Amino acid sequence: MESILIECVQNSLRHFMHRNAIFMCERLCAEFPSETNMQLLAGCYLQNQQAYAAYHVLKGTGMAQSRYLFALSCFQMGLLNEAETALCPPNEPAAEVPNGAAGHYLLGLIYRYTDRRNSSIQHFNQALLLDPLLWAAYEELCILGAAEEAAAVFGEASSLCIQKQHLYQGTQSQTFEAATGDQNVVFARNIVSDDISPRQSRHTHSNNLREISGNYNGAAATQNIGGGSTNMSFYSTPSPMATQLSGVVPPPVCRNFQQNGNNASVAGADSSSRSTVNSTIQAPRRKFVDEGKLRKISGRLFSDSVPRRNSRLSGESTGNTNSNVSAASGNGTNNTSKYYGSSKLSSMTLRSMTSRKAQSWATEAYGEGVRYDISDDSRLNMTSSYPSGDARPLEQEGPTTSASGVNVSSTSILSGAAEILALFRILGEGYRLSCLYRCQDALDVYNKLPHKHYQTGWVLSQIGRAYFEMVDYLEADNAFGLARLASPYSLEGMDMYSTVLYHLKEDMKLSYLAQELVSTDRLASQSWCAMGNCYSLQKDHETALKNFQRAVQLNPRFAYGHTLCGHEYVALEDFENGIKSYQSALRVDARHYNAWYGLGMIYLRQEKFEFSEHHFRMALRINPHSSVIMSYLGTALHALKKNEEALEVMELAIIADKKNPLPMYQKANILVSMESFNAALGVLEELKEHAPRESSVYALMGRIYKRRNMYDKAILHFGVALDLKPSATDVATIKAAIEKLHVPDEMEDEL
Repeated sequence: MESILIECVQNSLRHFMHRNAIFMCERLCAEFPSETNMQLLAGCYLQNQQAYAAYHVLKGTGMAQSRYLFALSCFQMGLLNEAETALCPPNEPAAEVPNGAAGHYLLGLIYRYTDRRNSSIQHFNQALLLDPLLWAAYEELCILGAAEEAAAVFGEASSLCIQKQHLYQGTQSQTFEAATGDQNVVFARNIVSDDISPRQSRHTHSNNLREISGNYNGAAATQNIGGGSTNMSFYSTPSPMATQLSGVVPPPVCRNFQQNGNNASVAGADSSSRSTVNSTIQAPRRKFVDEGKLRKISGRLFSDSVPRRNSRLSGESTGNTNSNVSAASGNGTNNTSKYYGSSKLSSMTLRSMTSRKAQSWATEAYGEGVRYDISDDSRLNMTSSYPSGDARPLEQEGPTTSASGVNVSSTSILSGAAEILALFRILGEGYRLSCLYRCQDALDVYNKLPHKHYQTGWVLSQIGRAYFEMVDYLEADNAFGLARLASPYSLEGMDMYSTVLYHLKEDMKLSYLAQELVSTDRLASQSWCAMGNCYSLQKDHETALKNFQRAVQLNPRFAYGHTLCGHEYVALEDFENGIKSYQSALRVDARHYNAWYGLGMIYLRQEKFEFSEHHFRMALRINPHSSVIMSYLGTALHALKKNEEALEVMELAIIADKKNPLPMYQKANILVSMESFNAALGVLEELKEHAPRESSVYALMGRIYKRRNMYDKAILHFGVALDLKPSATDVATIKAAIEKLHVPDEMEDEL
């Protein structure tokens, strides 16, 4: 009866009939109340997005797999302290983290969200050592700004690790099929660590035991009923179930393989499905600046220190914003819509637009709102301890039956692993550089990708993100548009895409995008970010704020959403709540430089210049290539009477982005305050070439000529400034300056 019920539950899970699986598993647990069956029930609840039910089912259990599933439930419910206690029991300091790489990855996420960066980095690195193909761990390291170069992480040692796992699993599948017949067998991979690299030594326990994940969905006690062959997961990490059910300690695991001691084989009673753990999606960031700051750069026209009220940070740049992202192998003619025709990406549009239909399971990040679609690998894991060493070198091993039942040679396995890792080296390095805001370098790396991978939605979204950070909104629009064509069902980067359309003032396209995203997934934070941007573009800040708050409600770990709320509060002049929102964003992600920038802008407007300088410096430390942040840092320094340092920062800002007029204008302001009128006029004359229709430039020139008693030129430039149709406030200021043209500055100040 037990076997029949287990088979029924597994079959229901394979066909995504979660309610039926829960019902049958409840019958199983009522009839046979074992902890392994409770694990299976908890897995059913997790797949059905009922983490709270799994939490209550597993509370108080002690097996390693139960602790992992319980920790996962706690994480999804936001109970991070309980999750940590489950993975690392305080009364068992030497206890291994359950489920190997997956367990270390989950523990790394817990440490990240409890502001323990170093411990988080340590566990993400350990997860990569145990499973070189755990991309999510490398992605988290990039987000934390602590990732090693991809060539070092996905190198030869990783290739050997994959090969060793594959060969041993294949060998053991043959051995145990012959030895145990219809019995349920549990595989555990063996990786011997005699030669530990410096990255490994940071977190190697005394016995180096690593337990590989079962299915974190909870199918921890699956069995192969009826003697049929079972598909096995190639890259599962050793399961604690192997230890608990077989009574044999799993062999040690590490990246470098050497021959080692005696063979050991285990026949277990249960097996667990492969664990699939995805990374938390780090939402990209919308950058805010005052609409008057890049088009209307002056702030208050005659204010030397405080710029006009901040609205949007226009973006960050990396030296060259006109980079070419066209692929090396593109061919044909461009037949895309008018939005793509003149783009640097136009050559890419003829690459076959391959939709990524191979997303086999609907997995989402732990922190991505209330939806936690748990991946279900219908193949059952069969694990066992395999020999810890082999007298033959890997290159001399003959054909082996893989876990999928296909005869493969060690050479073909090594070749396949090398191809996968070569792809990961390109993707990983591009993503690492992007997270360090070296955007042009990232674009150059992505151009090395094969044609079919370049045209996927994820890569095109990353290219759009790079152009967005470089303040090249037209190219970003083209890249995100291609991403939508390649993967219309994917929400990757769509919140950033909505911000691109916001800056381009494409209200119709933005409105269409927002409606499309909401109809695709109403429970995704990206959808409500796009909706909020749409209302913000219409100056309906209260409605925009409600939409951004909805995004944060769906995913409290969405740092970008908190920052957007802060921007809307600032637009509504609610600085207190704006500060709270920015601080909430920094609690989620300390490297979210937009939140540091937002705090700096608030303190600048409140004339708390020391605080403003500190926060701008923090933002610049994270993104050292941002011309906008440098400009406002220089403004804060100028307000603090640090004029020489302010001029140096402005020079750096001008070099970082020669197309940004803001630092040149602020530099001229600083020179005027230092009474270097000739130098200021020289800067403004150059600025006129870049921004010929900026009324603030002519107004400042008129002010300089007035102070030099050159009234004819002053009235001329004031008149030109009025002809360029400035805002009503600026018109009043210019007219007042004209009326007081012959009044000395000293008397004007007294008046």
